[in-house]
Amino acid sequence: MEKTLVQNIGLLCTPQGSSVHAGEMQGQMEKIPEACVLMEDGIITYAGSQADFPMEKAQGAQVIDAGGNLVTPGLIDAHTHLVFGGWRQHEIPLKLAGTGYLDILRMGGGILSTVRHTREASEEELLRRSEGFLNEMLSMGVTSCEIKSGYGLDLENELKQLRVIKKLQETHPMDIDATFLGAHAVPEEYKEDPDGYVDLLTEKILPAVAEEKLARCCDVFCETGAFDVPQSRKVLMAGKALGLVPRIHADEIDAIGGAELSAEVGALSAEHLIASNEEGMQAMAKGGVIADLLPATSFYLDKTFAPARRMVELGIPVVIASDFNPGSCPSLNLPFAMNLGLLRYKLKPEEVLCAVTLNAACSVGMGDKVGTVEAGKQGDLVIWDAPDLDMILYRFGSNLCRTVIKKGRVAHEKG
Repeated sequence: MEKTLVQNIGLLCTPQGSSVHAGEMQGQMEKIPEACVLMEDGIITYAGSQADFPMEKAQGAQVIDAGGNLVTPGLIDAHTHLVFGGWRQHEIPLKLAGTGYLDILRMGGGILSTVRHTREASEEELLRRSEGFLNEMLSMGVTSCEIKSGYGLDLENELKQLRVIKKLQETHPMDIDATFLGAHAVPEEYKEDPDGYVDLLTEKILPAVAEEKLARCCDVFCETGAFDVPQSRKVLMAGKALGLVPRIHADEIDAIGGAELSAEVGALSAEHLIASNEEGMQAMAKGGVIADLLPATSFYLDKTFAPARRMVELGIPVVIASDFNPGSCPSLNLPFAMNLGLLRYKLKPEEVLCAVTLNAACSVGMGDKVGTVEAGKQGDLVIWDAPDLDMILYRFGSNLCRTVIKKGRVAHEKG
């Protein structure tokens, strides 16, 4: 049996349980000073006071000294688009001139620019590039993530992206959740026939994705200039009929009914929600929909920030994710998104930590195995160069991740 003991933990800070925390519960955190954690064959068997730990149970274990620092669960990034070709730095002059996101898309840029580069890239090229992104995320304390397709927009290239994600699931240390986002934009070849593209998605591409078991979830960009509510409903219900869990990009730019649709179709999550109104949030609260919020996107696009504080008040479980993509958020720094959760969403430090651990784990279908540090869960931990939770949210722009432990083994250590 392989054992790892993390001892001399100054403060162990973790949510508890395997289901989402909402409302006041989102801010509830187990805080254990002078703690230790024992993992056996990658599973936590003890997490508590070091004074109460029977040291004979650690016989033969690899011992890691936390140095009196803070330990939390490994972070979980519940919304990324990290399998793509090319970059979009050439759009910066357009953004500085005030050209809007949808205007750039209508000009053939934005998502459509990335689609062209992704179609040109080989599966091997996309795999190597994506591995680099995952390694960088790991160095910042991220131990699990979600990855969406959506830069192929045809059968061949959507399957290519999803096969890359499947390969990453098989070869990378991270736990990865795959989402099909073929309804990310209308491709250029269907510019005059968006309903025809929806038919292609529902009648050909989605069945192929389900047959190869390449994704757990089906997502759609329900937004002005992308897919309207009827089109989005058709895609999500087709995916649901094939066993894919609905997710939805909603209310990023306009509140056109995406939040309400998320409740109607029983979506696991609604994502972005920058422009959400009271009616949409009330529907999500009643429908038990998780809010996956992406503050770094608001920061980069210079937009308003999602009404996270109101969502907590309404009892909507809140998640914070990076939205890493080459256009609207070319950053995979989840700790920076956490900083924004404190500074711009006005969430408490404990609410922010829950948003990137337990609630995020539930958003990616892993709440039963990751997201907390407690007996029975997978041994995914972060040792921080910080004495407490306040410090890692206070020090924005710095990587305070010292050691990352994945499945009971050291996966990254700061040099």
